[in-house]
Amino acid sequence: MDASREPSGSSAAGGEGRTAPPLRWSVVVSWLVAVTVVLAVIGVFLGRETRLAPFLVVLPALIAGRGSVRQTAVASTWVTVMIAAALFDTAQDTIGDATATVVFAIVFNGLSVARAAQRVHSEREIARLRSAAAALQRQLLRPFPLMTDQLIVHGLYQPVEEDSRVGGDVYEVVSSPYGSRVFIADVQGKGLPAISAAFSVLSAFREAAVSEPTLTAVVDALEDAVLRHNSFAAQAGESERFVTALVLGIGPDTEVQAINCGHVPPLMLHGDREGPVLKGEPCVPLGLDALSPEPRTVEWFAFPAGGTLLLCTDGVTEARDPAGTFYPLEERAAAWADVRPGDLPATVYRDLRRHAAGAQSDDTALMVLRRRPGEME
Repeated sequence: MDASREPSGSSAAGGEGRTAPPLRWSVVVSWLVAVTVVLAVIGVFLGRETRLAPFLVVLPALIAGRGSVRQTAVASTWVTVMIAAALFDTAQDTIGDATATVVFAIVFNGLSVARAAQRVHSEREIARLRSAAAALQRQLLRPFPLMTDQLIVHGLYQPVEEDSRVGGDVYEVVSSPYGSRVFIADVQGKGLPAISAAFSVLSAFREAAVSEPTLTAVVDALEDAVLRHNSFAAQAGESERFVTALVLGIGPDTEVQAINCGHVPPLMLHGDREGPVLKGEPCVPLGLDALSPEPRTVEWFAFPAGGTLLLCTDGVTEARDPAGTFYPLEERAAAWADVRPGDLPATVYRDLRRHAAGAQSDDTALMVLRRRPGEME
């Protein structure tokens, strides 16, 4: 992964949700010995030691759920040998009954080994698919920092990469004849269909940001792209999706244009006016314009020299701690006044990870916008 996307001092978000490592051999051996001894001791006290031996067959089934195929096979061999030794070394069972019990143990243990093999194969396939999905998503996004005539943009993007849960977070910064156009969005849903929708809207932004003179025309182009994608998705039997997005138009002047399509609003971190900069209600997400009686409108706010804007997706604001409390982004922002813009994405991400105790369930995208030195002089 590009270094700009993986903050130093924190593990990659892609590690979240990965398959748990197999059991250690010491754990497997301990289980086998401990359960065997316990059943033997109980059997001696009850006078039915041979009757309890068949219960050992549950051990390979349990190990198959977490252990490797080899560990399950070793456990199955151990259990089969212990059952056979207990039954054939006693006069309490006939040879026929003992043989039937051992055959049952062999068949049941064989199924446990087969289940372990199937589980390991499935986990490898899932790991391959999720890694491919995350790699594809990263190829859609340019690495930070991003620069235009007006801006230096730092940031990070961290996919969850959990089974099919790779999300559709996208971002872009484009230099156009009308100033810098900034875009951050989050597609509804997860997996490859969400990435497909993200690619559609991202491609539309890259084209419209350069060709359309007004910010409303750029957003109209994004709306059309989502509708076209949904039309093709419906023909393929897939679910239609909407996209929350924030689009900014930044020129050499202090005032900045913004259209918020149901997205997390930007925060001013450094400057005369800290906190949320948008006061109006968000517009409807992309793909849902037909449901709104009012057209999307532009809101203006001041972005002076020396100011720093933080943009993010809801993977930040909706991250929860173990008690279920959402991440308090606005409250935490006050502590970052002295953090350099280039260090801010990693600072926010580390704090987010601490809040969520490492158990994030959504992708994280952060953008930190800073006016280029001398741009407004």
